Amino acid sequence: MPAIVLLDPRVHDREEFLCGVEPLDRYIRERAAADVRKNVAVCYVVTPDDDPSTILGFYTLSSLSIALTRLPDAERKRLPKYPNVPATLIGRLAVSSGRRGQKLGELLLLDASRRALHTSDAIGSALVVADAKDEQAAGFYLQYGFERFTTDPMRPYIPMGVVARLFPNA
Repeated sequence: MPAIVLLDPRVHDREEFLCGVEPLDRYIRERAAADVRKNVAVCYVVTPDDDPSTILGFYTLSSLSIALTRLPDAERKRLPKYPNVPATLIGRLAVSSGRRGQKLGELLLLDASRRALHTSDAIGSALVVADAKDEQAAGFYLQYGFERFTTDPMRPYIPMGVVARLFPNA
């Protein structure tokens, strides 16, 4: 079973990671460690049991504020009438091109969602929002229950209440 751990630039070989999406490949090599160091994002990596330095995939989490007016009416009605709603952002999610088709993307998404749910107990978060890099990535999130903002279809979201139902014992 692969392990999902916080990125440690001294341990994890970021140079060898290749997912085939140039901005994501560049991010893990050049920006991820600095974002973590500056508290801009937290980066988790999935590694094989037999080689903890190899990155099979990764995702980032950070906080986000969404204008209440961007949400559909049904979602707006269940939330307080504040101008902005707190959310958790999955800013990046990538799987090594050599590991596609092995459900690692699903594993990473579930782990990110579970962590977002746990964090929402300490720091309010009404939604999980994802930054989809292209239409294929947006489709990935949609198949797991995310919905599109009408104003920004490349940023799918899922209400935290839906995430809570995925993890009833969390």
